[in-house]
Formats: sequence, C-alpha cells, structure tokens
Amino acid sequence: MNAQSVLDVVLIFSILVLSFAMLGMMYRIVVGPTLHDRVLSLDALGVLLMGFIALISMMIHSQYLTVVILLIGILAFIATIGFAKYLEKGLVIENDRDSDD
Repeated sequence: MNAQSVLDVVLIFSILVLSFAMLGMMYRIVVGPTLHDRVLSLDALGVLLMGFIALISMMIHSQYLTVVILLIGILAFIATIGFAKYLEKGLVIENDRDSDD
C-alpha cells in the first residue's frame, strides 16, 4: 500500500466519524433539554463543520476552502457571543436612550 491510498482511507474514515458527530449535534440542537445545551451544541457543530470542510479540502487537494473555514469560524464565534449575551441579559442589542448627552 502506498501512502496516498492510506491517506485516502484515513480521510474517508475521518469524514464518516465527523458526519456521525454532526448528526449527534443536530439531535442535541433539536432535542436539547435547555437553551444552553442547544447553544453549546450549535457551537460544537460549527467546529465540526470546519473540520469537515478541512478534510474535504484535503481530499480534493485544494487550498481555496481555507477561506470558507475561516469565515465559518468567525460567524460561529459571533453567533456564540450573541447567544451568550442573550442568555445573560435577555436581549442582544441594548438601546440606551436615557443617557444625558
């Protein structure tokens, strides 16, 4: 067996494992007992999606998908911050009109 065929087998196995993990996260998003569980699993789904795209990028021998991975990471981070603020205060954007200017 040459190194390329071993790498292909490992990539396919890793993609399958990540696919099952993503299904588990989707289940937790839908069924999650609390909103905190749903937010945590949504963040974990973003990380799994980044890994999945990285594996696909390795499989097709392309470097162009790294921009997509970075974009998903930024959006997942912003969404997590927004959800955390919503869970803490009950709203995301505060509207202070009572300030003395």
